[in-house]
Amino acid sequence: MFLSAPSPWIERWSQLFAAGGTVLDVACGTGRHVRWFAGLGHVVVGVDRAQEALDALADLRASSRVQLVRADIETGEWPLMAGDGPRAFDAVVVTNYLWRPLLSTLVRSLAPGGVLLYETFAHGNATVGRPSRPDFLLRPGELLQACSSLRVVAYEDGYCNNPDRFIQRIAAVRACADVTGADAAQAVPARYPLG
Repeated sequence: MFLSAPSPWIERWSQLFAAGGTVLDVACGTGRHVRWFAGLGHVVVGVDRAQEALDALADLRASSRVQLVRADIETGEWPLMAGDGPRAFDAVVVTNYLWRPLLSTLVRSLAPGGVLLYETFAHGNATVGRPSRPDFLLRPGELLQACSSLRVVAYEDGYCNNPDRFIQRIAAVRACADVTGADAAQAVPARYPLG
């Protein structure tokens, strides 16, 4: 199924992104979110293992705002390293993709104040279609657990129709600074608009 419009979940919560910030689109496919974020003035890095998917973005290769990386992130090394860890992004976006060993890398790829938007298939999807293998379906609460070090702004786990699917999605933010102890009680909380 070819999707061209951005996910409504991604559109809604992209308001949390820093203007002009760097966005990583993991398993970007034919680039519906790469195109959308580049159009909004973000610098976008799209990663996918399929050359034919990246070829669909050939018209963006000359853009200084878009970097396309072909990599098999399931069997190879994480392609976006900086120093001793993963390169930091202002936002990480993942839709319709799950590779559990990558979840901690994606969380570590967030810069301070960075936003993770994740939306994919969940337990129960086998009752309505594909994917149906447990390897490709999030377990109840799995994204919450993966994002336990982040501030969760929004989370949903349930059924959607048109098309029928079970999904889990999260919008979570890495704190700008570590505030602990007495300072935490006095800190003014960040304001994350709910829509």
